[in-house]
Amino acid sequence: MAKTLIQKLSILADAAKYDASCASSGTAKRHSLGKGGLGSTEGMGICHAYAPDGRCISLLKILLTNFCIFDCRYCINRVSSNVERARFTPQEVVRLTLDFYKRNYIEGLFLSSGIIQSPDYTMEQLAEVARSLREDHQFRGYIHLKTIAEADPDLIGRAGRYADRLSVNIELPSAQSLKDYAPEKTEPTIRKAMADVRTRIDTYQGERKSGLIRKAKPPRFAPGGQSTQMIVGADATNDAGIIRKSADLYAAYRLKRVYFSAYSPIPDASASLPPIKPPLMREHRLYQADWMCRFYGFDADEVVSATRDGMLDLEIDPKLAWALNNRALFPLDVNRADRETLLRVPGLGPKSVDRILAARRDGGLRLAGLKAIVRSLKPVLPFVTTLDHSPGRSLDAEALRARFAPPPRQGELFA
Repeated sequence: MAKTLIQKLSILADAAKYDASCASSGTAKRHSLGKGGLGSTEGMGICHAYAPDGRCISLLKILLTNFCIFDCRYCINRVSSNVERARFTPQEVVRLTLDFYKRNYIEGLFLSSGIIQSPDYTMEQLAEVARSLREDHQFRGYIHLKTIAEADPDLIGRAGRYADRLSVNIELPSAQSLKDYAPEKTEPTIRKAMADVRTRIDTYQGERKSGLIRKAKPPRFAPGGQSTQMIVGADATNDAGIIRKSADLYAAYRLKRVYFSAYSPIPDASASLPPIKPPLMREHRLYQADWMCRFYGFDADEVVSATRDGMLDLEIDPKLAWALNNRALFPLDVNRADRETLLRVPGLGPKSVDRILAARRDGGLRLAGLKAIVRSLKPVLPFVTTLDHSPGRSLDAEALRARFAPPPRQGELFA
């Protein structure tokens, strides 16, 4: 019996929950005001994706299909799985996107897919959705397409002409893990696809910025850049390996984001490799470590230096763990330290540091002034001095970590 559009939506929206979405930060600003067409990459929404500046971006997040010819052991939609299957046509995805936008439910589309018939066929279908939205319906909202590394580069290139952002998933932290868990995929193939996307983005941005092309605008290509997704916990790779792998990917392909996805084991009686399930807190700590490298000036080795046996501390954030391991650098004088050094203080982010730098131009900063700037004084006070505050010997206290770690929880009697 054929499924209705709503039944397909229920299946394929749920199937997309394992794909990490992103917000429309970094893309070109477009809107339809005064120009005709539909949609916008700007504004607020009722959504599950957020830009780095905190804006909420509403995305219709679905799979084109959860049928797949691959048998990746970590994927619920693998060919050997017995999940209920469904498939949209490109026209149905276009219709849903437009209908949801007109009802003010969304501001854009996040589209991924299982692989059907072949990588090329599936990539062609994904690109057709984006093409139809842009050309047939003048849709100006945000579009993120998950691309298929094994597809023809020209098909990925076609997708990039219509999408704001592309992502090619690295899948797992190591080439050996990919071989063990996803035998149809190889890291060289994935890296080649990521390199091709980077080259095309660089070409587009270079032509756009150069003064050589004045009359004709260069063809757009993924103005929001590219990202990737890494599954955490399916293999035995420790956090140090994941952090270093992420740093390598950022440097090699100038990625906008590396998304971490905590592995949820899928029952498989025939599996020879036991899954290793991490807590969601591990995913959270990896994101915090990622922010340290992207926005706080740390390099991967510095973050890794604060791990124990290669694993991040699950009880305290990695920036605090690093500071506790480097107490000799503290306390810092908030009235004298430079921006790069202040960013290493637990509890201080880029916005707080910029406000501190602005405030101290009008005179020395006191504790009351610092309190008005930061969200919470508790993580900051042991590591800084002001005109009227010094942590004294508290920075040397062995119990300093315990002040920030959550209290131990008593196990439930009948758990």
